[in-house]
Amino acid sequence: MRCARSFEPKPGFSPRLSIMSEILWEAPAFFNLTTPEKGSFYILYDLSDCLPMVEAGELHDRKTPEPLNDAQVKYARHSLFFHRSLRDIAAVLPCEASEAVVVARRGELGLDALAARFLQASNLAAVYLDDGFSPEAVLPWEWHGRFVPVRRILRIEHLAEKLLETEVKFDLFLEKFRRHLDPPPSEVVALKSIAAYRSGLNISPVSVIQARTRFNDLKEQPAISARRLAAKPLIDFLVMESLTLAAKHQLPVQLHTGLGDPDLDLREANPLHLRYLLEAPEWREAPIVLLHAGYPFVREAGYLAAVYPQVYVDFGLTVPFVSIAGMQSVLRQLLELAPTTKLLFSSDAHQSPELFYLGAKWGREVLAQVLREAVRDGDLVAGEADVAAWRILHDNALECYGRTPV
Repeated sequence: MRCARSFEPKPGFSPRLSIMSEILWEAPAFFNLTTPEKGSFYILYDLSDCLPMVEAGELHDRKTPEPLNDAQVKYARHSLFFHRSLRDIAAVLPCEASEAVVVARRGELGLDALAARFLQASNLAAVYLDDGFSPEAVLPWEWHGRFVPVRRILRIEHLAEKLLETEVKFDLFLEKFRRHLDPPPSEVVALKSIAAYRSGLNISPVSVIQARTRFNDLKEQPAISARRLAAKPLIDFLVMESLTLAAKHQLPVQLHTGLGDPDLDLREANPLHLRYLLEAPEWREAPIVLLHAGYPFVREAGYLAAVYPQVYVDFGLTVPFVSIAGMQSVLRQLLELAPTTKLLFSSDAHQSPELFYLGAKWGREVLAQVLREAVRDGDLVAGEADVAAWRILHDNALECYGRTPV
């Protein structure tokens, strides 16, 4: 495992005041999980791209998101996240906090100006992008480099699906899969799996013979049915192959856990299902990042980070998509047991640059509130809270994803 970096706050970082949210804005944060924006979002006629969990890009074997239906938009507009975010977005544009005015203002600015404004307001040291979500519908990860330093997260299911389209023999498929990861491309800072979506986190050993058989079964299906990888034996096999190569290169592996789109069976997304992977000694050199704090299995995720040296918890998506009280609750539950050196700040921003800012704003705000409580309760003194804040916003990401400097 990598060695932890020392606490190195930037000049002007005030130890006694750092747990005030306005001072935490001085800490340039790392966003550990985001997906690129759509090239056309700024001409939409509503704010649907900023609504939580309503563009189910994985539903019904779709390769790209489809337009929202009226019912989804109707109910999402009554979420606490939507009401709060409308005001936050309007304050940055700046304009009146009404949907019609905000949408019009976004259209006036255009894509580049809108992205520049919200990414600059976010004060990010770097962004790590998963470019495997709806790749045909989003801008390439390199495009974001004009606004903020960017590195790439490689989604293994997307890689496998691309190879499934071209390879007819399992042995050649597996050889090319391994070749893509060993060594990893220089721009890649982590691998990622969405096994929780496709077949669940209860990942168990699969032999090469079993994987080959399932591969051959898939190749016999019509192309339109086989293009979305959902076969549990093959997914489990590829996750373990990825972990083996990640351990070789000490490359982090992100795992989706907890909440997501409607096609996810939440019962199968509890991170406690990962015990087999976490116990296996051959994979302990690969840092495991549990995404989305495992919500609603937050205490379970925190427990795993406490007992397994290789496990980190990323609390993006819960920040900023749940209520303020909910975000506070998530961080409180994680800090009940998890070391502050194991928590990663992110937003799960996707398809709209406003989400980068909303994650940056509420990640800092909520972190400040919860650390103030920890000082008041006597769990921390002010200086210790300073270190915890800096690590969660910045240093933990460098330790976990430190293969390629930004």
